[in-house]
Amino acid sequence: MSGGAGRGTDWTAYQHEIFRDGLTGALPRLPTDLNRLEAMTEGRLGSGPAGTVVGAAGNGRTARANREAFDQWRIVPRMLRDVRVRDLSVDVLGRRLPVPVALAPVGALAVVHPEAEKAAARAATAQGVPFIFSSSSSTPMEEVAEAAGNGERWFQLYWAKDREITKSFMARAQACGCAALMVTLDTWLLGWRPSDLDQAYMPFLHGVGAANYFTDPAFLAGLDRPVEEDLPAAVTHFFRMSGDPGKTWEDLAFLREHWKGPIVLKGIQHPDDARRAVDTGMDGVVVSNHGGRQVNGAVGSLDVLPAVVEAAGEHLEVLFDSGVRTGDDVFKAMALGARAVLLGRPYVYGLALDGQSGVEHVVRTLLAEFELTLALSGFTTAEELDPQCLVRAPGAGPTPWAR
Repeated sequence: MSGGAGRGTDWTAYQHEIFRDGLTGALPRLPTDLNRLEAMTEGRLGSGPAGTVVGAAGNGRTARANREAFDQWRIVPRMLRDVRVRDLSVDVLGRRLPVPVALAPVGALAVVHPEAEKAAARAATAQGVPFIFSSSSSTPMEEVAEAAGNGERWFQLYWAKDREITKSFMARAQACGCAALMVTLDTWLLGWRPSDLDQAYMPFLHGVGAANYFTDPAFLAGLDRPVEEDLPAAVTHFFRMSGDPGKTWEDLAFLREHWKGPIVLKGIQHPDDARRAVDTGMDGVVVSNHGGRQVNGAVGSLDVLPAVVEAAGEHLEVLFDSGVRTGDDVFKAMALGARAVLLGRPYVYGLALDGQSGVEHVVRTLLAEFELTLALSGFTTAEELDPQCLVRAPGAGPTPWAR
């Protein structure tokens, strides 16, 4: 599937568009420095939703480590190279994608905007980037698929205790045209998140983010009464079924049996886990710490990316998320071996502030900055990037597991 901006798009044209509009007095509705969106979103949303979207585990050490990890690397631009023609397209999971960026799975988007996942999916398709459906969506996946039109879509699985529910989710996702399965491994239990706890706020307690469950025949078979007649019972069943901390590597065979396509493990941080993914026949991994929302005091994702890439070798495709905010972040992650990056919070901030248009602004801004960084550093394709494009910042020290 393909749609939207597509291959061959000159993302840098967004810069010219902004300046041209400025001649008539029109300024961008949202900042072009995506780092500014977080504070604006906190000011727009109520304290409960703001804490859920912006907050992190503990005192935020891991979220900060994600950003600090990017600062430990510096780009080394090269000069006098012909960079007039550029191509951002990449091969990912057997698909040729127009750009190396996808919108990460984020649950319960109704807490930030009434059009929720539908608006985000429409924005992704309009700009030609993959949209990753979340198990914990506030909109049933079939409706999200309809909103996405012919856009590329993947499905993120929170692996339920009940095998019938898991099988049903995978069957529905494949019927919706999802080309890959992304299994989240780091959220069997919720991390200690003071921003949620201090407000005693959790959307799922009110059924927000459970739409896929509340429309699933296998889930509904476990209820005595319809959801609309007994929401508390449905919510209780949701929590009972939504996570299983007893899962092990051996259980992955069940997913392979019931999913016909690439399977990617999200949440890998250690090279030995990448090797286990190879041994169990997985197709890819996402180096991720859930944006710092699960384990406080954990390592920044970019710090471990090189070691995971080395462990994966030619057997796994390595994707990356956690902490991506700018075009040069995309550059650095790809130079260190990521095949593509997932963008999370920034697009959610765009959604909260300006709906579908806000998401599109975030995507266009990130990709324009990435393409400019690529060209100004002397490169014409994303696939040219490698560690030789970077140096460690003074005093940064070796990366974890560095030889």
